[in-house]
Amino acid sequence: MKILVCVTSVPDTTTKIAFTDNNTKLNKAGVTFITGPYDDYALARAVELKEKTGASITVINVGEADSEPVIRKCLAIGADDAIRVNAEPTDAYFVAEQIAAIAKENSYDLILMGRESIDYNGGQVHGIVGEMLGFPSISPVMQLDIDGDTAKITREIEGGKEQLEAKLPLVLGCQEPIAEWKIPNMRGIMTARTKPLKIVEPTGTDKLTTVANYELPAPRGAVKMIKADEAETLIQLLRTEAKVI
Repeated sequence: MKILVCVTSVPDTTTKIAFTDNNTKLNKAGVTFITGPYDDYALARAVELKEKTGASITVINVGEADSEPVIRKCLAIGADDAIRVNAEPTDAYFVAEQIAAIAKENSYDLILMGRESIDYNGGQVHGIVGEMLGFPSISPVMQLDIDGDTAKITREIEGGKEQLEAKLPLVLGCQEPIAEWKIPNMRGIMTARTKPLKIVEPTGTDKLTTVANYELPAPRGAVKMIKADEAETLIQLLRTEAKVI
């Protein structure tokens, strides 16, 4: 079985975000980048499937050269090789098109990725990739087992969980608790340096969307403390200031 794991390089969740170029680009100065947390779950489950079935794992990232440390970490965790499409990943359709082009060339049985990236939070790429390839696309996947050419899947739905079975090939968007995050050991870090990392140029259409501008959320307002025995005051403030009742 051949598995393709799609990963994003995103700012660390503790990063203080700032913008540049008239608020149209992220200011990367001093920013630490990590693998998208949901992509980490996808990779961890792929590694578990590799250990169980002998599958091969290719990691793909649509990103510029500064994403390569993230890719090398994925190789250290257990991926066999990696592909970096040399382009800025700002448009979901464009990113999906790059992934689909690589998938068509290499005939993967299973394509895993996070349910969404934590920078744009679009949650669109897995669905678009599935449509481009003519594969079923399922998200968000919480449990995955493979039995021959059949995937047994649990996914989250509103108010509960849904049990599914689907034939390979598939595109899946993953989330916890599909697997435990994996930390690369020293041997993995050393071998990752010699694993193949292929860099390819983007293909297909130009990006369909551009950023007009970014805005930071409004700062939190002051908090008013109301004594427990002053319910009427609280109700009045909720009605006149918060305007929620």
